[in-house]
Amino acid sequence: MNEEAGAGFFSAPPFKPVEAMTQLQRTLRGFGLSERGPQFEWKGRAVVALAVDGAQLQVRLARRPAIVPEWESRILKSGADVRKFGDDVKQRVARWKDSDD
Repeated sequence: MNEEAGAGFFSAPPFKPVEAMTQLQRTLRGFGLSERGPQFEWKGRAVVALAVDGAQLQVRLARRPAIVPEWESRILKSGADVRKFGDDVKQRVARWKDSDD
């Protein structure tokens, strides 16, 4: 039995961080965040920062909007990581919207 058979019928496509960053930028704009350079803002406060680092994405997500936010850093190495990060941002934006009401 060769090693590929043990991993399943097919392997995941290689992660392309530049393409993933472009997709993530579109997603974040769809959530109502404003793009300003490598960061995205919510009501004028930086809440997400993105950077390509070799074969991965380095991202930072603010716990809550603030002049000087408290950042959570993450490294995204696959499409699944990017989707999970997008879901996390969506939940935070919804929470921030609810707290504004």
